[in-house]
Amino acid sequence: MANDSDDPRTLVSTEWLAAHLNDPDLRVLDATWFLDPKGRDAHAEYEAAHIPGARFFDLDAISDKRSDLPHMAPPVELFISRMRAMGIGDGHQVVIYDNSPLHSANRVWWTFRLMGKVNVAVLDGGFAKWRAEGRPVEDLCPIMRDRHITVQRQAALVRDVTQVAAASKLGSHQILDARAAERFRGDAPEPRPGLRAGHIPGSLNLPWQQLFNDDGTMKPADDLRAVFQAAGVDLARPVITTCGSGVTAASLMMALARIGHADHSLYDGSWAEWGSFPDLKIATGDA
Repeated sequence: MANDSDDPRTLVSTEWLAAHLNDPDLRVLDATWFLDPKGRDAHAEYEAAHIPGARFFDLDAISDKRSDLPHMAPPVELFISRMRAMGIGDGHQVVIYDNSPLHSANRVWWTFRLMGKVNVAVLDGGFAKWRAEGRPVEDLCPIMRDRHITVQRQAALVRDVTQVAAASKLGSHQILDARAAERFRGDAPEPRPGLRAGHIPGSLNLPWQQLFNDDGTMKPADDLRAVFQAAGVDLARPVITTCGSGVTAASLMMALARIGHADHSLYDGSWAEWGSFPDLKIATGDA
């Protein structure tokens, strides 16, 4: 039985997905991605076991290859060609899941939103919850037929370094950093070599882990509001989310969408970009 918090545009429960798994207009995507794989191979894990009918969305491959930065949002043409080849088209309801500690499905959800696709949800609790409940998995790749897809890029959902620098200087937006507190303060080294330690001046810190329950599901809306407010966020004002490379910042985007916050965007370059430019100011210590 689906629950009251199911929303096919943000999050759906394992119960909801199980009930809709055979819908002809449903498309399921495995968006597992690892920052530090430690021997794990996301695509190999997909091939070994995935939710029936799921396709694999390669976050690194479906990205902007013109950029030196990691997995930047893909150009419209690349997104269209990859989705068509995966049999994802107009009129489909998409559900994205992952088996990653970084909740990488939220990044792919944001990518679809960036492309103007709104009938897209993330599986709350991901593959781990699906398997823990004894739900079906398979190791067969689905037969994929080309489908037409139209895209309208939503520029308001993404910010570049110039826009973020202006927001930092003018205070026009709240900049919310999803990294761990010790990285935000500059007390811990960055996992990517060559980056300075610290944060964007004027930004606030909300480590992404605070958005989730122990079982990997996202906290209810009232709890999320309390988490944002405890981090110093004024929910009546616009927010730019950031993190290490734009993945966990998307979990902040999901949480803001879940509580009905309308004006939020993601800094795609995130600290991988800001921390690499010596002429950009950085701050250290607490917010």
